[in-house]
Amino acid sequence: MKDRTVFICQSCGSRSPKWMGRCSGCGEWNSLVEEIEDEAPAAELSFAPSEPVLYEDIREAAKPRIQIGIEDFNKVLGGGLVLGSLVLVGGEPGIGKSTLLLQVSRDMAAGNESVLYVSGEESLEQVKLRGDRLGVGGGKLYLLAETNLERILAQAEGLKPGALVVDSIQTVYSSKMTSTPGTISQVREAANQIFRFCKRHQVPAFLVGHITKDGSIAGPKSLEHIVDVVLLFEGERDHSHRVLRAMKNRFGPVSELAVFEMTSAGLQPILNPSAFFLRERPRDEAGSAVVCTIKGTRPFLAEVQALVSSTLFTANPRRMSIGFDHHRTAMLLALVEKKVGYSFAGEDIYVNVAGGMSIDEPAVDLGVVMAVVSSLKNGPLPKDMAFFGEVGLSGEIRSVGQPLARIKEARSLGFGTILLPAGNLAALDKADLPDIQCLGVRTVREALQHVF
Repeated sequence: MKDRTVFICQSCGSRSPKWMGRCSGCGEWNSLVEEIEDEAPAAELSFAPSEPVLYEDIREAAKPRIQIGIEDFNKVLGGGLVLGSLVLVGGEPGIGKSTLLLQVSRDMAAGNESVLYVSGEESLEQVKLRGDRLGVGGGKLYLLAETNLERILAQAEGLKPGALVVDSIQTVYSSKMTSTPGTISQVREAANQIFRFCKRHQVPAFLVGHITKDGSIAGPKSLEHIVDVVLLFEGERDHSHRVLRAMKNRFGPVSELAVFEMTSAGLQPILNPSAFFLRERPRDEAGSAVVCTIKGTRPFLAEVQALVSSTLFTANPRRMSIGFDHHRTAMLLALVEKKVGYSFAGEDIYVNVAGGMSIDEPAVDLGVVMAVVSSLKNGPLPKDMAFFGEVGLSGEIRSVGQPLARIKEARSLGFGTILLPAGNLAALDKADLPDIQCLGVRTVREALQHVF
């Protein structure tokens, strides 16, 4: 019987009976790869009884958690590592994924947990060199250099580890399939088999995943649906800090965030991100505003910088923002021109979130407006004032969530005044907030009058 071949897009998973230069599903060029279609259906693993069960008859099973030595990592996971969970860690090459998971393996092994660390990209000697730098000592940490899925699972079945780490899922292949490692079929099969192993033996596992040039995790989208937790490891190569955020979590809150600093001894958690990002903030300089933002459940402060400079190309001035959505920046500039009367014609405007941080929360709108107007007037903002509030298209300042947490974070760093939406003042009536003044504003014009 002749094997049936099919062409599968490596970006979106669309199938085609013949090769095409451009995928009809997602529009990517040269993304179709020839694979032999497997007629045999994959074995299904059932976690629930085959018979229907009444909702009230189901007893809730307690999910014990393993505490890892890195406290911020526990918070991102929702309070610790759940037994039988499958965690996908994605990030750019060289960002520190392998370093982070080797540190996690070190801490778990030091806590009398056996860990099987499978390396598909590095030799055991390379992993050992990194481990020596990270201070990996004794404990039940087993290393395996293997890319064959069946051999990996056979070793895991025999060892029965307390945790499994696979670095990375794109290098693992199943000998039952003829496609090359990293293709959609191989990644899906490997993730499914490891998922079944985790649920059957209640062993937590970490999968390292590559990302594409647009920042999404490589492989089929079903990979993110299969796993229980998706963690994205981000950071700029020119900065020492790294940010680990939860994009999906079946056992805790999403959008939780932890900040690390890359050092010669590995990744060190930054216990006070606000102080870290404001440590080099210039004093008495125009165009610098401190904003109170929330990442997950954690409040922290960041510095928004703006530079307004006259240009000779008045017909097409530049508008550039780094760390903040440039479409929202353009909207805020148009609003200030329309509602307040400032003119940005013939001005190049640059907005930057200092420290390489990215903020996508609307609560920093007020801080962006203040930084831009401060640079335009060439007058510094009060050095002990912080801002938060969403700006609407009518020029109103809208309320935001968790105002008390933002104010307490600003107060802990010595800020004496907060400019915030008037609608948030009602939530602060019963709060004990000594040594800090909260000024409520309803419009952008009113906010600018308070400051300038």
